[in-house]
Parts: sequence; C-alpha cells; structure tokens
Amino acid sequence: MLKRYLFLLFGLLIAGTGWAQDPQFSQFYAAPLYLNPAFAGSALAPRVSVNYRNQWPAVTNYVTSMVSVDHYFERYNSGVGLLLQNDNQGQGRIRSTDIGLQYSYQIQVAEQTFVRLGVQGSYVNRSINWFGLTFGDQYNNGGFTGNPTTDPVVTNGSPKLSYLDFSTGGLLYSDWYWIGFAANHLSRPNQGVFVLSDESRLPMKGSLHAGLRIPFAGFTGLGDEWDREKTISPAVNYRFQGKYDQLDLGLYMTYSPMVVGLWYRGLPLKKYAPNVTNRESLVILAGFRQDNFSIGYSYDATISSLGPGSGGAHEISLSYTFENFPAGKPKNRKARKQLSCPKF
Repeated sequence: MLKRYLFLLFGLLIAGTGWAQDPQFSQFYAAPLYLNPAFAGSALAPRVSVNYRNQWPAVTNYVTSMVSVDHYFERYNSGVGLLLQNDNQGQGRIRSTDIGLQYSYQIQVAEQTFVRLGVQGSYVNRSINWFGLTFGDQYNNGGFTGNPTTDPVVTNGSPKLSYLDFSTGGLLYSDWYWIGFAANHLSRPNQGVFVLSDESRLPMKGSLHAGLRIPFAGFTGLGDEWDREKTISPAVNYRFQGKYDQLDLGLYMTYSPMVVGLWYRGLPLKKYAPNVTNRESLVILAGFRQDNFSIGYSYDATISSLGPGSGGAHEISLSYTFENFPAGKPKNRKARKQLSCPKF
C-alpha cells in the first residue's frame, strides 16, 4: 500500500512540472496509428483497432486505452485516420484524453517500393482528480477525522488543461521490408496543470522503426498461400524523448493463423545515473489472426530495479479490417501492396 501512495505522489508532482512522457505499447504494430501517422490507411481498406495496456498493476495502475479507425482512398492515394486515446495514471488521478486526426499520402517510387508520408493534429485534455485522496488537515493525533479538507489546492477545483498537438511521420516499404520514422509534439505544448513554464513543455518524441519479413517453409506469398503466412519478422523500434531513450528489439514468428513474439526493451550499455541500468522488460506475445480479424495478448516481465513485484504489464489488442475489393478477386490486396509489417 505504501508503494501505491509513493507512486501516486510522484505522479502528481511530475504533473505539475511536466516531466511526464508518452504512454507506450509493446504491441506497437497493433497500434499503427499511434506509432506513426503514415500508417493511416495502410491496410488499404477500412480498419478498426482497439488497444488496452495496464502497466505495473501491483504498484499503481497506469492504464491506457485506445480506439482507432482508418481508411484508404485509392483514387487519391490517400489515407485518413481517427485516433481516440485515454490515459489514466495513479488509478485515474491524472487523466489525459487525446483526439487525433491523421492524413497520409502514398507515393510509388519503384516497381516494388512505396513511400508514405503522414501528418496528425490532436486536441488533448489533461486533468487531475482529487476524489478519494486525503490531506494533512484531515488528520489529528487521533488519526483521520473525516472532515473535508480546506487545502486551497483542492478547494479551487480539479486542475484542467487543454492544448493542440502536432505530429508527422514517414514510411519506406516493399513486400519484404519497412523503415519508418515519426516525430511527435512538434510544437512542444505546455502541459503543466499548476504552473505553465518552459519546464512543463512536453519534449518532442522521436521514433525510428524498421523490420524484415522473411518467409520460411516454402512460403512464396503468392496465390492461396497468402492466407497461410509462414514468416519470421525481426524488427526494431527506437524511441527518444527529452533526455531519455529506449530500444525495443525482437522478432515475430507467424505460422498462420498463430503469431508469437519475443522482445527485449532497454539500452543496457547506457546509464542515466550511477548504478542504474537502462533495462526495462522482456516481452512475450501470443496472437491469433484469421481472415480479417486479429487478437493479441502480451506480457511485459519487468527486469528493471522495480522488479517483478510491480506486476509487469498486460496488453490486449483487437483489430478488424473490412473487405474493400471486388468479390471474387482475393489477389487484389496483394496487388495493391498492403504494408507487410506484422500486425502485433
């Protein structure tokens, strides 16, 4: 219980000074619009995705929920996306709600190679909820009095803040590889709910992601075998924000309809403080993909100094891609060069 209150206190302090960083997803390819706005429309058909992450539940909950919808307009070589995100820190005490609109444009640069460029504009609302918290003036020598607090921080109401945010990104891809970048918080919005200062400006976040799609067991990617994918996909996602950075390195193995994955998160050779190693977690993934539907579950086993007592992190993803090609022409999806990266 003491750990929970310490984490909550720390969360409230960083909310005032703006040191917070963005939520992250271990299944980042199952949250493609969050990873990079250039992914908007990348399924080349209407797509709906849902993502849920609960981090460190044994200490204090960091819960992120997200719903995204995107579609590709072939006539205009363009994709559009809508991203709805809700992030709760400290059992809902600090809450952020983000509504983002995305646009991407696809360019063919060679017979088998394409480039996608994307932009995003978001409206963000942040707030702090005092409900359920107690303060010093509610205690005396006999313990908790039950009287309402007169602390002016609370009596002035729940602090709230709204701002606009902007992001961009790009992708280079073919049937067997992809390379992408994303830059978030280009305007460095001020997210301090108590005091607005340069220290409370949100640092820009960058992401570099890449991978390969390697067939095995005689898979060619042609004809009916498209629905029986057998591939290994090593991939990397490097993120940096402010003075911190992190690396996800691992691979997916797809033996349709099953997908499994194993990841390492951290930069063990880089230290931010003496005797503090930069290693965060080992991630295991199990997924199922059948026709246009996919579902995935992953668990982050904490290997940082926080230890396994944190409860790790649980993550669930759901996605459904609607049909968007003429009946009787299942090869259309392949011909239109759908992005080949994993879906989890």
